[in-house]
Amino acid sequence: MKTLLISMLLATTLTGPSIYDFKVPGLEGNEIDFSAFKGKKIMIVNTASQCGNTPQYKDLETLYEKYKDKLVIVGFPANNFGQQEPGSNTEIKEFCTKNYAVTFPMAEKISVRGDDIHPLYKYLIDQSKELAKTVTGETSKDYAWKRFLQDPVIWNFTKFLLNEEGKLVAVFHNKVNPMSEEVLGYLK
Repeated sequence: MKTLLISMLLATTLTGPSIYDFKVPGLEGNEIDFSAFKGKKIMIVNTASQCGNTPQYKDLETLYEKYKDKLVIVGFPANNFGQQEPGSNTEIKEFCTKNYAVTFPMAEKISVRGDDIHPLYKYLIDQSKELAKTVTGETSKDYAWKRFLQDPVIWNFTKFLLNEEGKLVAVFHNKVNPMSEEVLGYLK
């Protein structure tokens, strides 16, 4: 029995956390439990209400509505870039509802970079660095892609896509539209 417990502990330590281990407070006063999303793709997006990319909320909502049988989108408001999310959680919720009719889950405001980075974003960035190791091409495009994956959260609206097993399969630059073929190719 002791050996079994040690083996289980060691296996957990070696494999690290899973996306399904995370639970975060939601803007609705609820808890967003990522284990509830097993079997669906998950897109995690750092958002901001006063960013040039803010209109992406509309396309994120369209994407969510179109694919919600197999995709969940979770928005994470963050004030890390240009102070573009200064509002309170209540103000953010009102803004998203009033201006973009957002119905996909939104977490409370967090930090997505720096010393106070939220553990979920630390996890996603670590997974992105692992994904970068799989880029094997020698072109300048491959080199740029690999560099991006090593430090992907450079502005608001970076999109992380995890597959139905919770494995990170793609990271989309903040300028990539959620309804682009680049994104939709993963959902067909």
